[in-house]
Amino acid sequence: MDVESGDGSVPALRIRLLGALAVHRGGAPVALPPSRKVRALLAYLALAARPVARSHLCELLWDLPNDPRGELRWCLSKARAVLDSAGRARVVADADTVRLDLAGAQVDALQVQAAVQSGLAMLEPAHLHALAARFEGEFLQDLDIERSAPWSAWLLGQRRQFRAARVAILEHLAHALAPGSDAALASLEQWLRLAPFDRRAHEALLDALARRGRLREGDEHLAATARMFEAEGQDWTPLGRAWRAAKERQAAPVLVIASAAEPVAAAPPRRASIAVMPFSDHAPGVAARGGLADGLAYDVITRLAKLRSLFVIAPGTVFALDRQHLGAGEAGRALDVDYTVSGHLRRQGSRVTVAVQLAETRSARVVWADLLTSRLDEALRVLDEIGDRIVASVAGQIEVAERNRAILKAPDSLDAWEAHHRGLWHAYRFDRAHNEQARHFFETAVRLDPGFARPWAGLSFTHFQNAFLGWGPRDTEVELAYRTAAQALLADDRDPAAHWALGRALWLRGQLDESLVALDASTELSPNFALGHYTQAFVHAQSGDPQAAIRAADLSRRLSPFDPLLFGMLASRALALMRLGRHDEAADSALQAAARPNAHVHILAIAAHCLALAGRQDKARAVAASIQQRVPGYGIGDLLAAFRLADDMAALLRTASGALGLEPSGPAQIPQPISGVVPPSRTGQ
Repeated sequence: MDVESGDGSVPALRIRLLGALAVHRGGAPVALPPSRKVRALLAYLALAARPVARSHLCELLWDLPNDPRGELRWCLSKARAVLDSAGRARVVADADTVRLDLAGAQVDALQVQAAVQSGLAMLEPAHLHALAARFEGEFLQDLDIERSAPWSAWLLGQRRQFRAARVAILEHLAHALAPGSDAALASLEQWLRLAPFDRRAHEALLDALARRGRLREGDEHLAATARMFEAEGQDWTPLGRAWRAAKERQAAPVLVIASAAEPVAAAPPRRASIAVMPFSDHAPGVAARGGLADGLAYDVITRLAKLRSLFVIAPGTVFALDRQHLGAGEAGRALDVDYTVSGHLRRQGSRVTVAVQLAETRSARVVWADLLTSRLDEALRVLDEIGDRIVASVAGQIEVAERNRAILKAPDSLDAWEAHHRGLWHAYRFDRAHNEQARHFFETAVRLDPGFARPWAGLSFTHFQNAFLGWGPRDTEVELAYRTAAQALLADDRDPAAHWALGRALWLRGQLDESLVALDASTELSPNFALGHYTQAFVHAQSGDPQAAIRAADLSRRLSPFDPLLFGMLASRALALMRLGRHDEAADSALQAAARPNAHVHILAIAAHCLALAGRQDKARAVAASIQQRVPGYGIGDLLAAFRLADDMAALLRTASGALGLEPSGPAQIPQPISGVVPPSRTGQ
């Protein structure tokens, strides 16, 4: 007897996708139709995150049928017989879309996806073991459909994704269990069966064998692994060193503490590493390799390498792995990189859509995914438009992920890369206490790795903030901003961030032409460097070409739509529009800038003046009142002292300020930040 609502222990509906497809209602198995397309339709809808267009389902499962809509209706009727029960319709269809109502249902693949996205590192061993047990075989085992290329492509992608998730679960489980235990060894062996070229899995197994005193097995495993690696042209010598170290640790278990006089070998400098896998082209009749898909992959690899902040695997290597039919997760583990990018192209008339995703290799977590569309009239245009968006999004999302990871670690355990990202986390809060913390972490990073340009640029940014926001003696901070930017350039003159830092420091010094030269160099080195384009807008908006400022501000926002400096991009656009007399547009941009949670007081002042010039006096006065609450005594003099505005611009702001009550009656004081202990000082001196 079917039971639609269980007691909590037995789900009303259970669908198994990790293995051969199976459906249970109220704990009882349901017979599935013999039609592969009915089962494929059921499985696809079970995994879909949103309603699916009928046209897409027809394209997915039928190769030029006589009546695709009719066949789809027939398949849906069969799916209803499997999923629906008395009083509960699970298959929900309208004229255009189809979806499954999975309320109260259990889908093993969705459970695994949710756990991976939430973070495997936080799970207890019992939970990890339960997740591993969900895999009763390959995703939708034996559900291939001949002559259905879209279905085959989707199925291959999902199998690779869930294989990567399974490996990640096993890796985390092996590390969570007692080292050398039977359970840990069993997890390691399963991990290696799925990822035979994962160096860390071999190292962990060798260490476990050494702990158990099974040295002969370790020698045999190393020999077999060496032969396997050599056959594939891969270097196995690091595993030999790891095996020797594991045996030495067990032979000399007594910990020897080095004296203070003994030098300690420093860890090699680290950067986040990434492999961009070749994109596939799902258009019918397109060769497996070559053409636009390969061009896009090459372009993304080149542009990411130009950013200089990541270790990017060369195209020859990733294309060689692709020829071995390795998915992104498998290739990422074989290369031992932190992140992988993968995707595919689909042509629809005169447009091309690229599905792309960025994933963490070790956790299998999808960090970012998107569908990007462009016209197909010119291949180079596609590479520019979509390539720019992919590169900027990938770089930005990795920076966010690395910042969030660094903030969770103990400060005294950070390496240079982590200290740099911890510094960024604080710097983007834009208050004085956080800025001081950022300076500390950037100084830590350059002490650990003086040849790493990014923290030198970050250090320059903290001094820029001190000068621009009046948190320190202006002349001293300007000079420090310049010196640390110069150090960034000496560390790596091909890093766009070094030229960006120098451009900002030269602007502080009043060397506006030289500033633009440095900023132009940053965007020439990396056309995807959003901060370079933003700062070009910042300089041009005040005293240069306002039209160029608008173009640069818009480009920076397209490249990095969720940037921590988005308020600056919008405010620069507002200033440029103000200079052009487009006051309503300027007020709209300025209001968006002021609404950003980390916008500082100068941004609010720009918004108040733009609103006043647009005739929105009530709103302008409300923003001005909030400025006085935040920084009592703040006035037009503070705003003009912070920026380097053309004379006509300064006169326009003075005209607007009269109705706002922003003439300072005394020294403007920044209130004490809630999170900090640094005393306040005047803004804009």
